[in-house]
Amino acid sequence: MALINYLTRIQLDHGALALLGQELEQLGITRPLVVTDKGLVAAGLVDRLRGSLPKAVSATVFDGTQQNPTEGAVMLALESYRGNGCDGVIGFGGGSSMDLGKAVALLATHAPPLGQYVLVEGGVARIRADVAAMVAIPTTAGTGSEVGRGAIIVLDDGRKLGIVSPHLIPRLALCDPELTLGLPARLTAATGLDALAHCVETYISPLVNPPAEAIGRDGAERVAGYLKRAVDDGNDREARWQMMAAAMEGAMAFQKGLGAIHALSHPLGAVPGLSLHHGTLNAVLMPAVLRFNAGHVGDKYVVLARILGAESADALPDWVAAFNASLGIPAGLGEMGVSADMLPAIAEAETRDHCHQTNPRPASVADYIAILESSMG
Repeated sequence: MALINYLTRIQLDHGALALLGQELEQLGITRPLVVTDKGLVAAGLVDRLRGSLPKAVSATVFDGTQQNPTEGAVMLALESYRGNGCDGVIGFGGGSSMDLGKAVALLATHAPPLGQYVLVEGGVARIRADVAAMVAIPTTAGTGSEVGRGAIIVLDDGRKLGIVSPHLIPRLALCDPELTLGLPARLTAATGLDALAHCVETYISPLVNPPAEAIGRDGAERVAGYLKRAVDDGNDREARWQMMAAAMEGAMAFQKGLGAIHALSHPLGAVPGLSLHHGTLNAVLMPAVLRFNAGHVGDKYVVLARILGAESADALPDWVAAFNASLGIPAGLGEMGVSADMLPAIAEAETRDHCHQTNPRPASVADYIAILESSMG
């Protein structure tokens, strides 16, 4: 069992779920709200979680998490939290459930509306340290939200924005790769490429943070070495362990900042009626963004090419595109339902996303429209 203290307390290994009871006791949580989704309830994973809880713990389940969590869902979950006298949150699922759980933990001690806490509107200074205690348990290996300081929420006004604060980092990340065994190949691929996007964007971000860069490089190497194995054999225990580690590393590293991939995927994920998967969007956007940033990252593409197995720095975007294709990722945004008339509004929204500020190469709305057009497929 690997016990890691970096940003937060992390339990990482097969079977880590068995430690949940003693970890809740340390945190003083006896009435948690489990924030999850209906798919995990149907799959029996929520029952598995309940089975790991001691009799002294009484859990309430909120299973209304959507693929792109909304402010409305946060308020419904908060109502359940308060109505059942909860004293902590367990975010159980993919990044959406964990992000929604963070927003509930915030509003459990902070007054609504949620929009006043978003990063781009000065929300960091409004978030106090008394956020409700939260445990994050990922059931996918991609977002790394279990160790992340942010929550991405679609607000009532339609904007998909980040709420960011070190006080939102879960008190415990319980990373059990067994929870990802048998995850469908398509979801395994999309979430794994989300982790790759985190590692790559962190590494090329212009901000200075050598430890984060080292972690990002290590995570990227794990994705290149083990994601295809996890996709091809959903029960490959070593591959699942390595991918959960890579996902965790991606979010450990992105404390340094992300870039245009995420700044574009956030507004795309908020397009009404499409409900686009975040990891898939990141994968599809990555080649075009890498081409856009070429020449603005020093020798970092040389290093990434060596780590990932590309022939050269110039070949890195094509390597990512081929890797996507080998994993069954759509060839472009057009296949995902995005139409050309949507692009100007998405590009304009991108300039208001917090990730826009840490892209290696400054970009205009016209630049982002060009990136989107080249990602249509």
